[in-house]
Amino acid sequence: MPHPVIGTIITDIALPSTGDKTVKLSDYRGKYLVLYFYPKDNTPGCILEGQAFRDNIDKFTQLNAAIIGVSRDSVRVHEGFKCKQQLPFDLLSDTDETLCQWFDVIKLKNMYGKQVLGIERSTFLIDPAGILVYEWRKVKVKAHVDELLQVLNAVSA
Repeated sequence: MPHPVIGTIITDIALPSTGDKTVKLSDYRGKYLVLYFYPKDNTPGCILEGQAFRDNIDKFTQLNAAIIGVSRDSVRVHEGFKCKQQLPFDLLSDTDETLCQWFDVIKLKNMYGKQVLGIERSTFLIDPAGILVYEWRKVKVKAHVDELLQVLNAVSA
């Protein structure tokens, strides 16, 4: 399956999610979907990123946008992370890397001097028709949500 590119419809993939359910990307048709990939629950950058999305949830909702976080952590680990950080959105468990591979976010990274395969922090914006309209790669957490909201404001106007 080719990687999604800007302007193409996103293939429907279903993954296990928090809340003891299976989530399909098509479940969000009719809304903008912010699909963000992050390396690992309960790590400093991932905590800050999740909190930034949480703290701005009303702004996303006003723009008809839903948020989904994705990592390779298990649903059980996601449930604890979601509860502890009070995240008001679903976290998908991609333990077999299906969605991660399709969006091409698994990259070689340096971790404590060793090369490992891990998730490159990335975000994808999908429009209400299911079309990929924007992507951010190598995301820096600090200003990411503000930039994302600016783009969402522009495309939804």
